[in-house]
Amino acid sequence: MQICVVALGKIGLPLAVQFASKGHHVVGVDIAERVVRSVNAGTAPFSGEEGLDELLKQVVTDGKLTATTDAAAAAATAQAVVIVVPLVVDGAGVPDFGPLDSATRAVAAGLRPGTLVVYETTLPVGTTRDRFTPMLAEGSGLAAGRDLFVAFSPERVFAGRVFADLRAYPKLVGGVGPEAGARAVEFYESVLDFDPRPGLARPNGVWDLGSAEASELAKLAETTYRDVNIALANTFARFADQTGLDVLPVIEACNTQPFSHIHQPGIAVGGHCIPVYPQMYLWKDPQAEIVRAARQANSAMPAYAVSLLEAAHGDLHGERVAVLGVAYRGGMKEDAFSGVYGVVDALRSRGAVPLVSDPLYSAEEIRALGLEPLPAGAEVAAAIIQTDHAEYRDLGSADLPGIRTLVDGRRITDPAAWPGVQRRVIGAGDALAGLQS
Repeated sequence: MQICVVALGKIGLPLAVQFASKGHHVVGVDIAERVVRSVNAGTAPFSGEEGLDELLKQVVTDGKLTATTDAAAAAATAQAVVIVVPLVVDGAGVPDFGPLDSATRAVAAGLRPGTLVVYETTLPVGTTRDRFTPMLAEGSGLAAGRDLFVAFSPERVFAGRVFADLRAYPKLVGGVGPEAGARAVEFYESVLDFDPRPGLARPNGVWDLGSAEASELAKLAETTYRDVNIALANTFARFADQTGLDVLPVIEACNTQPFSHIHQPGIAVGGHCIPVYPQMYLWKDPQAEIVRAARQANSAMPAYAVSLLEAAHGDLHGERVAVLGVAYRGGMKEDAFSGVYGVVDALRSRGAVPLVSDPLYSAEEIRALGLEPLPAGAEVAAAIIQTDHAEYRDLGSADLPGIRTLVDGRRITDPAAWPGVQRRVIGAGDALAGLQS
């Protein structure tokens, strides 16, 4: 099969490599010439994806994967086109369709009769049918459902473990019409392998949900659930801080009952997915107050962590505070919607001097993000752990000269390593009673 994958980012490139590893001929498209050159050289343009470097080199060497900036030319040779261009929202939750519209029009210019086009980018419900299918039809001159087949199939993988997740989770699809759905099922069955999952309602594999809209909603629902669940855990954690309880053993106890699946509280919810997709859901369902409240609760956690610090430390004006972690999650060099920005803003609002460190980022990279890097060996009065990097598990007071107060926003440090330091953990009940953010 000839396949075109549009956007070679942290999801798109592993997908292209996966398809090529199954023996298909794949052309990857990206607007960044640097990315195209890197892929054609068999070198991943980013790090941290398990198994990608070896597989990419293999499929490029075998001639199964090439890259280009010309989407129309790539689509013209393809029997299936998979589009993974990111969709972001602004501060009000309104999606910016510009990059996806441009990619769609470029693909449409090269489409041939009989081509399947699948969107894997998370979209508001109805977007595949109402926005992109007409755009593809107009740009190609093809009739949807007759000689153009459009479907939606959400990516459900975690950056860093894409290949394992592709095998582990059912591939959800939904077509704009039954023929498009059937073709999407056939396509994904030819490019993916699945691990046995005996506990599922049906065998692990490609699941046709019957429509593009159902497949779009499935992605939004599963990510919005996580945001709401984390917000509930954070609510319990804040109450535990007010009442002197430790919420962790409470959550562990609750989750021994099969109908309870409470997530873990923490300083921030970051990344491209959980902070963003609930807003896409709200864009079409603005009356969903529980979703809105959860998003607000999670967005308030960085400032709450600074409140914990201030309550324990005292006045922060003029104090140098180390903020440990730029990345939104441990082991991943990615700052999308990271809590570091909320923490730094809250510290600055109190007159503190936030200094940021991360083992995955150089001082120059930190400064380029608008943050002030922590000089090696610099004295600080306090610190906040924002990211659950493995490197922070062994941290102690000796690593931060002058430190008097620590807020561990991820509950990863050893209390014994911080003698003489006031240590606070979100939801551990060691905060002052009645503390408010």
